This record gives sequence, structure tokens and C-alpha cells, in this order.
Amino acid sequence: QVQLVESGGGLVQAGGSLRLSCAASGRTFSMYAMGWFRQAPGKQREFVAAIRRSGGSSYYADSVKGRFTVSRDNAKNTVYLQMNSLKPEDTAVYSCAAGPDYYSDLIVDYKYDYWGQGTQVTVSS
Repeated sequence: QVQLVESGGGLVQAGGSLRLSCAASGRTFSMYAMGWFRQAPGKQREFVAAIRRSGGSSYYADSVKGRFTVSRDNAKNTVYLQMNSLKPEDTAVYSCAAGPDYYSDLIVDYKYDYWGQGTQVTVSS
């Protein structure tokens, strides 16, 4: 069992930056791949970024590639999402998720077993 708690969301102007954190409970954090997803009002949840349990490989949605960076610190049981050059279309609730590392791709939400409650990110124009 893994419990996830996100933090770091808020209101920022377009072009600004935020860093989201996702703190995990339990001693098995390093066994899981971690993903970030977001959901804007009236839209489906979409993949943002993911990182393998070792931190050796990461994946990004095309819409955030070059602007967002996912990282993890297994010693601190925490995964991060550094978001730069934010745009109004990045406004959404951002959630982290933990799932098995053995999938060849990590971009679909049904491959994740544990989810946080989410943190709101609002980007003003």
C-alpha cells in the first residue's frame, strides 16, 4: 500500500514556474514507477510525465516536453515535477500516481495502482 500526497500547486502568471512534489508513504516507493497526470475542467485526465523506479528513464507528453522535468529522490520517497514556461492551457489539477515498473509504456492511467488527491495549478494570462 502506498499513500501519495501532492504539494506545490498554486496560481502563477504565464511564463512562470512551479515545482510540484509528491510524497509517498511506505518503504516500497523505490519499487514503483511514478507518473504525473492532469485534469482540466470538462476534460479527460491526461498523461503529463512519468519516471522509472530507478530514475534512469523519463517520459513526457508532447505538450510539456522541453518545459517540464520529472525527477525522483528515492531516499526521500518523493517525486517532483518542475514546470517552467507555464501556459494558461497548463491549468489543471495535477495528480501523481504509483504503479508497476514492468510496463513498456507508462502513459495510460489504468496502469497505475495508487493515486494522490491532486493539487491545483492555475496559470493566468
